[in-house]
Amino acid sequence: MTEALGAREITITRVFEAPREAVWKAWTEPEQLARWWGRRGWNTPLSSITMDVSPGGALRLTSVSEADGTEMSSIGTYREVVEPERLVFAETDESGCPKVQGAVATVTLTDLGDGRTEMVCHIALQTTVENRDRTAGGLTSAFERLSEHLA
Repeated sequence: MTEALGAREITITRVFEAPREAVWKAWTEPEQLARWWGRRGWNTPLSSITMDVSPGGALRLTSVSEADGTEMSSIGTYREVVEPERLVFAETDESGCPKVQGAVATVTLTDLGDGRTEMVCHIALQTTVENRDRTAGGLTSAFERLSEHLA
């Protein structure tokens, strides 16, 4: 029996030893996103990234498995952009992953002072518990790479 899709949430909080503006740029500049996006063992070629970081703007990227060349695309639209503190984007049905539907991500960056930034990434989506957990693991790995990128 296959588990049905249901409303799920993922919330990941990280503190980076970097100013908020640097974390913002890592999320909003294609050259930087290409250096850290995706779980360890995957890369996201700069040539695959399209970003129009404005309300209604497009976000497209494709991550590639270093092990077997499997590709995973994300296609979405920015719903809210408040520089340098908040991004809200939603994946479109074009992303083509039947295991995840209706994903809306909110990234909030808080300046903690002393050159540190708290990032809270909250995602609401329709998926299975198993796929939610797999997605959370991938994001945790990507955010470890982001921490290394910002160091």
